[in-house]
Amino acid sequence: MPHFLSILALTSLAFSAGSASAQDIADTIYTGGPILTINDEAPTAEAVAVKDGRILSVGTLTDVMAQQGDETEIFDLEGRTMVPGFIDSHGHVVFGGLQALSANLLAPPDGEVTDIESLQNTLRDWVEENSAAVEEAGVIIGFGYDNAQLAEQRHPTREDLDAVSDQLPIIIVHQSGHIGVANSKTLEIVGYDASTKDPTGGIIQRGAGGEPNGVLEEYAFFGALVPVLSQLGPEAFAAFAVAGSELWASFGYTTGQDGRSSGSSVETLKAMASEGRIPIDVVAYPDVLEAREYISENVSREYDNGIRVGGCKLTIDGSPQGFTALRDRPYYDPIGDYPAGYAGYAAVTMEKVQEAVNWCFENNIQIITHANGEGASDMLIAALHAARDQYGDPGNRPVLIHGQFLREDQVDAYKELGVFMSLFPMHTFYWGDWHRDRTVGPVNAENISPTGWLVQRDMMFGSHHDAPVAFPDSMRILDATVTRRTRSGDILGPNQRVDVVTALKALTIWPAWQHFEEDEKGSIEVGKLADFVLLAQDPTAIDPEKLDENRVVATIKENDVIFEASGETKEGNIRMSPFMSDPVTAHMFLHAMYQGTGVEAPWLQRPAYRFP
Repeated sequence: MPHFLSILALTSLAFSAGSASAQDIADTIYTGGPILTINDEAPTAEAVAVKDGRILSVGTLTDVMAQQGDETEIFDLEGRTMVPGFIDSHGHVVFGGLQALSANLLAPPDGEVTDIESLQNTLRDWVEENSAAVEEAGVIIGFGYDNAQLAEQRHPTREDLDAVSDQLPIIIVHQSGHIGVANSKTLEIVGYDASTKDPTGGIIQRGAGGEPNGVLEEYAFFGALVPVLSQLGPEAFAAFAVAGSELWASFGYTTGQDGRSSGSSVETLKAMASEGRIPIDVVAYPDVLEAREYISENVSREYDNGIRVGGCKLTIDGSPQGFTALRDRPYYDPIGDYPAGYAGYAAVTMEKVQEAVNWCFENNIQIITHANGEGASDMLIAALHAARDQYGDPGNRPVLIHGQFLREDQVDAYKELGVFMSLFPMHTFYWGDWHRDRTVGPVNAENISPTGWLVQRDMMFGSHHDAPVAFPDSMRILDATVTRRTRSGDILGPNQRVDVVTALKALTIWPAWQHFEEDEKGSIEVGKLADFVLLAQDPTAIDPEKLDENRVVATIKENDVIFEASGETKEGNIRMSPFMSDPVTAHMFLHAMYQGTGVEAPWLQRPAYRFP
């Protein structure tokens, strides 16, 4: 097993293996730094012994060294802190690869885009640095712009992108993943013009004369993105899957989630995993409105080469920061051409929501549901009540994804229904100021991602990143969950803050429970998998305001080091480089675009209800 840290003999503490049976001899013993077990019965340890990828013993150095044999390796933590491997409460591993392998349009600190001009220059630089591959692929993709962080406080337009290229199709993806902007060439390819009606569940924003201005919301955006992605070959999905899983590992995740899969993306994950190219476990949740037959045939609690289908995904509404989440009241002060009383809209009818929830309850399949606004949660709560009344509680642990805007009575309802809440506290950093000023106003913004309400009710929860919406940056998540400090330095909802240990549980043992894996993962206990993260500093011993400055220095999956930070690794390399400092991978990704994938898109035809 490769170790980036020194392996010491510790001869002064060596014990004779003769007194222990062969099955008690460890392959590796970890010691030499703080060990946070996330086990309330024994929260810290001096050493951990591992055999055959599982934890053999945890405790004092003297006790654990009793498992040392002649072949045992001693892994010196060198003062680093060991915690259980992080478990992704919600993200999109495959399309996280798109984030890793496209032009980085994120705002600081994760990128350098602050206005329209810097966005254009970033795209131009990206094209120049990858000119041969771009010419071969014939398409330009950028990811992560956020109109809330642009000096102009607006979305780019087709004209802004035409200034970069009016010959090649360009499509850029909003950081929320629910909105995008296309240049004139892309609009021509897709067939969007003044005569095109808004698709169900989406909006084509328009300029003078009704011509599309390039900004596309929800299914209007997906309708443009799919034809672009459909030109990518099977190698592109392979590149996405591998790059995404490696990105997750670099932030300490040993279990990832592909939170809205298709059958083809799951099969790609399986194919790459069979070649040993996916370093982490991945739990996939195909869309329940698209892939019901595939889910039925593949859902399992057991991994196949580290990949499994854990259940299904339902999406009710859209993006809170993009004003497409369904609220129960008007948005506070939205920027854009919105009618009076605008409250967002749902992407599916109540009938479809009920049908999907009923199917999962009837078949004892876990359902994870994207519901951001209060109106979307009202729909989900009603559907869960009706399903439980009809089918009882099958023990399928339904999950709320996001719940960005919630009323306190809805938290009570979710507790009564046994719903696990996977929240997005990182919103407080990235969009807290925007929510305060634009989406919900200063009063209700205090309670976005209301982790404090859950702690008051003794509820478990997960803290997620929703990558590629944001980088799967575990330390940024930890910081936001504890401090709730916004980009401007404001503290948004001090009563919703939690302590560091609670925030660590929301990255480890609680999402392990969410995925029915609490007996295998999430804490450092005997019998569990040897999935660990090594951190530069002990998060429980440093200033909470410095949590985001902590770093993952190694990720260990079943006793194998799957990521290690080199001495040259800087914040910019891991957070800002869209190619993860790997131009070869970037070139391969762009080459794969040229091959053509045939992306599935039956969901574009599904009915949806648009709220006024």
